[in-house]
Amino acid sequence: MSPESHDVLIVGGGPAGSATAIRLAAEGLDVALLDRSHFPRLKCCAEYGSPEAVRELDRLGVLPALDRHHTTRLTGTTVTAAAGSQLHGRFAEAGGTPFRTTGLAMPRRILDAELLAHAGRAGATIREGCRVQTLSRRPDGRMTVTVEEAGRTRTLTGRVVVGADGLRSRIARELGLRTRGRLARIAFVAHVEGVEGMVPSAEMHVGRPGYVGLNPIDARTTNVALVVPADAASGARGDAAGFLRRGLDQLPALRHRIDLRGLTEAVMVTGPFDVRCRRSTADGALLVGDAAEFFDPFTGEGILSALVGARLASATILEALAEHGPVGRHRLASYRHARQRAFRGKWLLERTIGHAMQWPALFDRTVARLERRGMASTLIGVTGGFVPHTRILNPFALIRMVA
Repeated sequence: MSPESHDVLIVGGGPAGSATAIRLAAEGLDVALLDRSHFPRLKCCAEYGSPEAVRELDRLGVLPALDRHHTTRLTGTTVTAAAGSQLHGRFAEAGGTPFRTTGLAMPRRILDAELLAHAGRAGATIREGCRVQTLSRRPDGRMTVTVEEAGRTRTLTGRVVVGADGLRSRIARELGLRTRGRLARIAFVAHVEGVEGMVPSAEMHVGRPGYVGLNPIDARTTNVALVVPADAASGARGDAAGFLRRGLDQLPALRHRIDLRGLTEAVMVTGPFDVRCRRSTADGALLVGDAAEFFDPFTGEGILSALVGARLASATILEALAEHGPVGRHRLASYRHARQRAFRGKWLLERTIGHAMQWPALFDRTVARLERRGMASTLIGVTGGFVPHTRILNPFALIRMVA
């Protein structure tokens, strides 16, 4: 049987993959999107989006459909440090140029299904229940992917392969690009009904040794995420719910607010985080979303990064495929440069926050001073992508935070 031929093969149907498929198919390219899951499906995620993520969803044309699901419009984020200091960041007070003054709590079961359906309407071929087995490059430069689908092995080819298959990316491993950092953490994520005291705002509670995020995804249900160092997570011993309960008990402010009898699904576990790639491109291939880079999820902006990365990748692919012949790494170099420009400040800020949490006294003092000096909303705007990172990452602001 001859291989099934396309212009672009996208592996992964999450926000990064579907957004890339929407953009490329809308431009007339023959796109096939492959995912091993069937949608809708659950996904381990904070399910949080700032106003900038909302802007990206509007650009894709899916925001009206998401708004019809009546998910929570978030006003900002509150951060509580280990010793009790708090900052209250509000999108409406952050400055910058937000798309609207609220973000959006987005259950991945809804978000991913809507994005995938929109990709299909744009003209992409959607292949669910399709597991990648191998990736190779033919002598003529076309990329070949073999997949297992409904018990059968199939072969597909494309001029470019997009790895959008997440934290444990098979495409990144096949390309030999995957590396790991030193700040490995594990997340335990649950949907819990009846969490007390929730308002339309996300919460981050930093403790010892990890932290807990709360995100009200609808009127009854809260996304509860416990993130701890990978070595501490060994104590889960196959009892993820019990481990989550013990972690919540270490934070007095949450101990009596969250009753895990309100769990709506089993606790999900993912990690370790702090993974990256030596490069985001290779001959005939590039990586987007968590497949390209994932650090500590404290800022909650993984969905935004996936959507922005998809926009940058799509622009590069369109330019590369406008020329005939094999797509070498040099034709995709503009994507690497664009990622550096778009994400350099985000990467630096995420790592600054991630490492600062290892010194609780310093982190507590910094949180208190950000609040006292009126910089809390600026920080939330910077992490949310609609305020320039230089508003925080400059000598004057850093001195105000710690001195």
